Amino acid sequence: MSKENELDITPEENDKDNDEYENVCYVCRRPESVAGKMVQVAPGLLICPDCMQKTFDSVSNMGFSMNDFNAMMGGNNTPNKDGEEDDEDKKNNSNNMPNISFLNLSDLQGFGVPNSQRLKKKKKKNKDEKKEPPVIDIKNIPPPHEIKAKLDEHVVGQEYAKKVMSVAVYNHYKRVTQAENLLEDDGVEIEKSNMLMIGPTGSGKTYMVKTLARLLDVPLAITDATSLTEAGYIGDDIESVVSKLLAAADNDVERAEKGIIFIDEIDKLAKKKNTNQRDVSGESVQQGMLKLLEGSEVEVPVGASSKNAMVPMTTVDTGNILFICGGAFPDLADIIKERLNKASSMGFVADLKDKYDHEENILSKVTVEDLRKFGMIPEFIGRLPVVYSLEALSEDMLVRILTEPKNAITKQYQKLLNFDEVKLEFEEGALHAIAKKAQEKDLGARALRSIIEEFMLDIMYEIPKDDNIGTVVITEDYVEKKGGPKIIPRDHMITAKKQVAES
Repeated sequence: MSKENELDITPEENDKDNDEYENVCYVCRRPESVAGKMVQVAPGLLICPDCMQKTFDSVSNMGFSMNDFNAMMGGNNTPNKDGEEDDEDKKNNSNNMPNISFLNLSDLQGFGVPNSQRLKKKKKKNKDEKKEPPVIDIKNIPPPHEIKAKLDEHVVGQEYAKKVMSVAVYNHYKRVTQAENLLEDDGVEIEKSNMLMIGPTGSGKTYMVKTLARLLDVPLAITDATSLTEAGYIGDDIESVVSKLLAAADNDVERAEKGIIFIDEIDKLAKKKNTNQRDVSGESVQQGMLKLLEGSEVEVPVGASSKNAMVPMTTVDTGNILFICGGAFPDLADIIKERLNKASSMGFVADLKDKYDHEENILSKVTVEDLRKFGMIPEFIGRLPVVYSLEALSEDMLVRILTEPKNAITKQYQKLLNFDEVKLEFEEGALHAIAKKAQEKDLGARALRSIIEEFMLDIMYEIPKDDNIGTVVITEDYVEKKGGPKIIPRDHMITAKKQVAES
């Protein structure tokens, strides 16, 4: 049998596809994981419960009862003694619905949903497979210094930021566990410790939040504030950040209510200055997020990012969700300098106006008044009580980022070459040369990978050609494009090992 059409398949192949692909509703094209268990109307024809219910509602709204419907379909015919219908019955039945012919469902066989419009079923996880316990148990939260020690293994520098984050997380999950244990209520209600991270681009804001969520083994949703608009006006509405967290928790509401939501680029929500247009992506979004940050019950769609009649809804309480907002706040440094210069530019002991121009960590002197002047409304700042800044990355910090973390960039490339049984080494001068180039780009730690990728291209291309290469040493001259890397053949490595063993 030739397969001219994707749908011209044998029953055996159809059963095989049903095992591999999800069932899809013939009417609304939603998969079974979203719409619920399908109703088989005819072989190969499936309809979801929502569409089936709408069909029944439409029939009932027409004013017909099921008896009338059966009569129209010829269901009330009474056979005579010979088992045949009377001529009078046939005449009456033929006039039940004049000029209307009913669809025969058997004619729809083979016209199901094509595989190109179906989702493959998710592989079921093995229940017997033991899941590794989380590094930090939120039910028995460790003290802040232990949380910081775990962060130190993955994040280089930013000592103050890690200290503040550890204390805030400790207090937040103590508050959550106390509410669960129903401790004696003395009338004191602990408020949430939502955070606002301020730091230059590439300083590690997102990476710190990802690391913290992984250590706590809680669901994490990372969203960009630039896509949020008031009531979904040409973009995502404010509740979409909660629906992303619910999806990260595998639609487990109880687990999602203990998760973390990180809203990046929060500085893009500042009030627009000198504009007569409606500010649907600035101050309006800040006002809409107030209840979300404070804690309220939000109705969000399950398995979708937008609300519509075809998607089921559920209620999520944001009272125990930790909100962390982050942003670079590019013009905030000028506002801080203006405030500091205004406070020290009078009298004979006045400071020079350019005193703070070369200070890298000027953002550490930020105040609530500076944020208000930047364009953040007071009500929004008040719901982010923990405000702290990240340090700008120096050359020494960039060198440490290259080598010290568990997931350091140099370790990643060493593992890549290790698959080809080749050893990769970096000279100290080469690491500093990479850090200097990254500082010139002014992109923070993000620049490190692009720089390494550039000079590693030829090495990664040539190594699979030659099986005799044993070690590659990255030199400072090679990074500066003044020379090449050191290539040590395998024979030399074997000879050196023998000499060491003999000595």
